[in-house]
Amino acid sequence: MSDKNTLNKIFSGPVTFLKSAPDLKFLPDGNVMEIAFAGRSNVGKSSLINALVNRNGLARASNTPGRTQELNFFDVGSPILFRICDMPGYGFAKAPVATVQKWRHLVNDYLRGRQKLKRTFVLIDARHGFKDVDRDFMKMLDDAAISYRIVITKADKIKNSELVKISEEVQAELRKHSAAYPEISITSAEKKGGIDELRAFILETIET
Repeated sequence: MSDKNTLNKIFSGPVTFLKSAPDLKFLPDGNVMEIAFAGRSNVGKSSLINALVNRNGLARASNTPGRTQELNFFDVGSPILFRICDMPGYGFAKAPVATVQKWRHLVNDYLRGRQKLKRTFVLIDARHGFKDVDRDFMKMLDDAAISYRIVITKADKIKNSELVKISEEVQAELRKHSAAYPEISITSAEKKGGIDELRAFILETIET
């Protein structure tokens, strides 16, 4: 595991927005290692990415769930060490059926076909736990044999006893999913809780 100074230097260094890809033909060249973040709309994905790279507004959250339907890419490091893919949120109730289908095709094709994708992180809101849409997304990853790790977000929003309970529920659910990484990350973007641990795991992942 890298020391805290090394992690801060890497994740607080140069980070730049590369591009948005509304379709596979707009994907950036797959010439560097990538990690991807997925989760329900309003799960705190943008806040977590911003906390990881020590920025306030790099990844922007939409006020309208389901509005962002593009893959957003960010380059970390100079020269580039790895790339972050911020995936559009799922589980939005008000989006048209055609929009949902387009999202599913875009995300599924990206995840299945991206050779440089090292790990997908699936975010779960500590206040709500797993929803059926989370399980559906995880099944899609299982079926495609795409390795992923669960990240619990907004851990500061609930009591410690509730956090222990939700963590146990998440661990129990993971045993039902073949592609899930056995360990989970517990984070708070606002309080920076678990951020260094997640940074260390990301760095370890891209180096192996």
